[in-house]
Amino acid sequence: MSETAAAILAHRRLQGEVAALLPQSLRPQSFAEAFVLQQQVAALLPSAIAGWKCALPTVDANGEKQVVAPLYQAEVCRSPAAICPIWPSVLPQSKGLARVEPELAFVFHKDLPARGQGAPYSEAEINAAIGGVHLALELIQSRFLADSGALYFDQLADGLFNQGLYLGPAVAVRDVDLKQFLLSIYAGDELLLQQQAQHPNGDAKAALYWLVNFLSAQGIGLKAGQAVITGSYAGVLDLPIGSQIQFEFGQLGSFSLQFQPGKP
Repeated sequence: MSETAAAILAHRRLQGEVAALLPQSLRPQSFAEAFVLQQQVAALLPSAIAGWKCALPTVDANGEKQVVAPLYQAEVCRSPAAICPIWPSVLPQSKGLARVEPELAFVFHKDLPARGQGAPYSEAEINAAIGGVHLALELIQSRFLADSGALYFDQLADGLFNQGLYLGPAVAVRDVDLKQFLLSIYAGDELLLQQQAQHPNGDAKAALYWLVNFLSAQGIGLKAGQAVITGSYAGVLDLPIGSQIQFEFGQLGSFSLQFQPGKP
């Protein structure tokens, strides 16, 4: 069952397809089933895992939601590249636009091997493994139609709306507050957005500490060179494709790029 589901989701990701829910018999019914299916998809894709997206777990009326999904090497566009391929949005309200989330990415310069059920990594150990903090954009797309009725477990198996990552330049200054910054986005001379951007958890590293130990308990380690994003500073933004876009993350730095339709 899960092998069939994994093959369908892997094909959709490779082709940029957005379609209906999986047949009911193939849909995951628990976090454990969804996470296993997510990892089976990863095993079928030809690209290595380049990092992870995460957020602190939350609890609602339906129970706890854990945000964890892999990022893939083939879907990472890196600075100083000025072109970023992206599958355009298919949502009626943003059709044909690039959907992105402004984030910071923590890039490791040393491995953090899985410890299984052993002692968890301390914050100091995790901080020592971080080689740099980079400006970043998460590229957003679900492989399920907006009206499909996809629930949390469906989206978790599919990668939680991730379709790729733009890994921008390293943060320009040291010992800077990562909780907030003035985000300004321009298309040419036109100001598209300017707002005080804030991390949803306050501490941008809080979800990173959780992720390392969650993955470690699953037998999954973090490797040097991998990047972790921990939440959007401004939600999901719909931006034009084909225009030169300038992103300014306050005193943290800036970069410019153009979105083009195609496979990340």
